[in-house]
Amino acid sequence: MTQCGTVVLAGRPNVGKSTLLNALVGEHLAIVSPKPQSTRLPVVGLLTRGDAQFIFTDSPGLLEPQYALHEAMRAAALRALRDADVIAYLHPLPEQPAPDLQTVARLDTPPRAPVVTVYTKADLVSLPPDALAVSALTGEGLPALLDALLAHLPAGPFHYDPEEMATQPTRFFAAEFVREAAFELLHEELPYSVAVEIDEFREGANPVYIRAVVLVERDGQKGIVIGEAGRTIKALGIAARAKIEALLGRSVFLELHVKVLRKWRRHASSLKRLGYAG
Repeated sequence: MTQCGTVVLAGRPNVGKSTLLNALVGEHLAIVSPKPQSTRLPVVGLLTRGDAQFIFTDSPGLLEPQYALHEAMRAAALRALRDADVIAYLHPLPEQPAPDLQTVARLDTPPRAPVVTVYTKADLVSLPPDALAVSALTGEGLPALLDALLAHLPAGPFHYDPEEMATQPTRFFAAEFVREAAFELLHEELPYSVAVEIDEFREGANPVYIRAVVLVERDGQKGIVIGEAGRTIKALGIAARAKIEALLGRSVFLELHVKVLRKWRRHASSLKRLGYAG
C-alpha cells in the first residue's frame, strides 16, 4: 500500500521553511533570504521515497498583515493549513519552546490536520531531549523528520510521477529566482517593493529565452534597480540566470526590463494581476 499526502511547512516568517523545503527535495526551488517575508505564494516540492510520496508546501509566514499583499499572503498560508494532510509546524530551536500553532496562526479552532512540531536551526544549539529538530544546512534530523511525517501520511496512490520534484511551471520559478536575486542584491525595503512578471518564455529555444519585467512601486525605485549605467539590473540578470540554468540544466538568455506599477502591494487589482490574490 502506498502513501501520499500534502505536508505543509508552516510557521512565522523566517523560521527556515524555504531552506527546509529545498533540503528535503534536494533542489533549490524556494527563495531563501535572511530577510523575512520573502515567500509570497506557496511553493510545492515533491519527494517520493519508497512507497511514500510527500507533497511539501512551503507556505508564506504567519504574519500580522500591514497592507493588501500581506493579507493575501496570510490568506494563502491559512488555505494551505486547511488543505494539509499533515502540518510540520516549524520554530527555531534557539527560541524554544514553540508557542501553540493555533495561537500563532490566530485560528478559532485547532487545525484539522495533525501537527508535528519541528525545531529548525539545530546546528546552532544543543538538542533538548525528546524534541524533533533539524538542520537544513547539515541535514541533521531530516530522516527522523520524514519518519515522523510518514506516520501521519494517508494511504493512497501517488498524485505525481515519482521522478517529478515540483508542481509549478518553470516560468513560475524563473520569476521567483529574479525576485530572489533582488533580495540578495538590493538593500533595505526595496526588495519588498519588487514583483516580477514573465512576458515571454520560450523553452523550446536554444538557449531558453525568457523576457521578464521587474515591477517597482515608484519612479525613484526604478532608477535604483537599473543602477548606474545599468550595472544593478545586469547583476540581477546574471544572478537570476545562474539559478534558472541550474534548475533547467540548460543555457538561458534572460532579458530584464524595469517598469513602475504604482503602489501595487496595496491594490487588489494589481495583486490579482500578479497572481497573489484570487
